[in-house]
Amino acid sequence: MMSLIQKLFAKQKKAKIEFCQRNLEQFLQEENYADYNEFMNRKNVTYKEFECQSRCKECRMSPYAVVNGEFVEAKDSAELLKKMAKYIE
Repeated sequence: MMSLIQKLFAKQKKAKIEFCQRNLEQFLQEENYADYNEFMNRKNVTYKEFECQSRCKECRMSPYAVVNGEFVEAKDSAELLKKMAKYIE
């Protein structure tokens, strides 16, 4: 019985992340590829890339993602990864 309770409370939060392909091409730095790949392959993370999300003004200014429906922007791709990770902590 105890293991069932532990399993219920140990559930990880899920993150549904949407990216703009053009934004990734513009801001994702090569040194962050491995970290992004590791993050996106977590079982509690689902993601989708769109060719364009019609957020052109934001897209030109900084890296962003839409996490669980919430717009998240950052000064660089490393900071964006940290911000996205907070959604599943």
